[in-house]
Amino acid sequence: MIDTLAQMFLNTIKSFPKPDLMLYKQADEYQPISTKEFEDRVVHLSLGLMELGLNKGDKLVLLSENCPNWVITDLASLSFGGITVPIYTSLVPEQIKYIINDSDAKVVVCSDLSLWEKVHSVRDQLNKVENFIVMEDPAPEGTLSLSEVTENGRKKAEKEPDLFEKTVSEIKPDDIASIIYTSGTTGTPKGVMLTHSNFMSNSKATASIIEFTSKDTVLSFLPLSHVLERMVTFTYLYKGCSIAYAESVETVGENLLEIKPHIMVSVPRVFEKIYAKVMDSVLEGSALKKKLFFWSVRIGKEYAQRELSHQKISKSLRWKRSIADKLVFSKIVSKTGGRVRFFVSGGAPLSKDIAEFFYGMGLVVLEGYGLTESSPVIAVNTFENLRFGSVGKPIPDVEVKIAEDGEILAKGPNIMKGYYKLDEETKEALRQGWLHTGDIGYLDEDNFLYITDRKKDIIVTAGGKNIAPQMIENQLKTNPFISNVVVLGDKRKFISALVVPVFEKIKEYADASNIEYESITDLVENEKIVNFVMSEVNRYSANLSSYERIKRIILLDRDFEIEKGELTPSLKVKRNIVEDKYKERINKLYQD
Repeated sequence: MIDTLAQMFLNTIKSFPKPDLMLYKQADEYQPISTKEFEDRVVHLSLGLMELGLNKGDKLVLLSENCPNWVITDLASLSFGGITVPIYTSLVPEQIKYIINDSDAKVVVCSDLSLWEKVHSVRDQLNKVENFIVMEDPAPEGTLSLSEVTENGRKKAEKEPDLFEKTVSEIKPDDIASIIYTSGTTGTPKGVMLTHSNFMSNSKATASIIEFTSKDTVLSFLPLSHVLERMVTFTYLYKGCSIAYAESVETVGENLLEIKPHIMVSVPRVFEKIYAKVMDSVLEGSALKKKLFFWSVRIGKEYAQRELSHQKISKSLRWKRSIADKLVFSKIVSKTGGRVRFFVSGGAPLSKDIAEFFYGMGLVVLEGYGLTESSPVIAVNTFENLRFGSVGKPIPDVEVKIAEDGEILAKGPNIMKGYYKLDEETKEALRQGWLHTGDIGYLDEDNFLYITDRKKDIIVTAGGKNIAPQMIENQLKTNPFISNVVVLGDKRKFISALVVPVFEKIKEYADASNIEYESITDLVENEKIVNFVMSEVNRYSANLSSYERIKRIILLDRDFEIEKGELTPSLKVKRNIVEDKYKERINKLYQD
């Protein structure tokens, strides 16, 4: 039985010997790491950390971008019973300080000098940290290099060859594996305590309904500090997949072509950007190109709908689908490397239109749902059970029910142990064994789960109407002129919105309409531009009830940013922060 992450590691190195268990970019080429090298690095680093005095239950903070060393360090810590505390690289020093101190970390590991500088700037306020480690050589003064710690572990392994496996055998499924601080759209981050069995149950359940194999190569680019990428990494290793690491979010398009992955996990924002890029290219094309594209999309959707509902597909429709694939879809699919079996989308709701669009051209996006507190997957679509607009059915061994107020409740072996040092918050979140997710949704007659919004985000207008903003926002973000949108109107007479336009597109519109401007700010403040974007909002709101329709908008001259505190590291908008920043302009909308 594989009940702990350390046992999973031992199983992987014994069951999946291969020359390219991991791949990373160096000197413009992807370099492989074999299973044997991976084994040695994890084992030696684990023993090296023990030599530093780390014991079972001690916390190790990991501040690094995605790379093999992230996973190696994580597993090295987990293998002696350590507790990994991941931190997003985008956080500022004060936020990093809070997590290090709150978690009672004894060791902090940074990937490079730029991240070390963030830690170093608050070092004198980190009283419980005993050792600082940097992955780069040579290490800065006052720190250790990862290679130095690993070499000490190698020497220990020579003296005590059975020590590593003996240590692994002492880890229990209910031992805490990680404390993950929620990025949180509101309030102070809370440390979510997840056990070895939380993660392993989630990996096993997911792998039992979605096929991952040792023949698959996956591309990893979501931050490993995000619980979804972390859990799927454990799943990849559990099933022996080869993991390639993107250089950055900006290079994903290039890395897709280099790696040609079979699987990739992402957040909706990435799929929205791909969709927008495709639509831009089409709309800039000739009338014939547009006609061919939209005909192909219609054929793709019709084919997909019949396929998913198990209806007969005529020879005529098959022929049309093959023509659409040859002339349109294959060109788009080739930009993903051409080997993708499926994408997974999580972290926020994905537009139904975008999911259908991808499926119609042969790129399957399996949308799922979960929280950090649930390790994270609660429900997910699969090839056998896929319904657009839903987040799929609950995974094996996980129960879902809907409370009287519409809140989604979940129970299962994946549910967290609690919040670190926060007993009252734990009691509030875990009641009668059910995790109160804070999300609103419903189960349909076939047990597919639908998310309508965050409980705290539900807008109640002055007229008493309840409105779910995310549904409206997702609909509007499929418009080629709209990049991002935040719907407002709680306790107000009508709904309004902050809109981030696609700047290149509104520049083109302004030029074609002889509208003069010197800057983006000039553009978004121009009444004709505002009226034009408002007309696009209206055009994409035709199916909404009158009280759900946006009456007024504010155009912004930039998108929301993590660094300005407006987005969580997983790219969710912090509504309270954004509303407060634009409070005066929002109030003026309603005063007028």
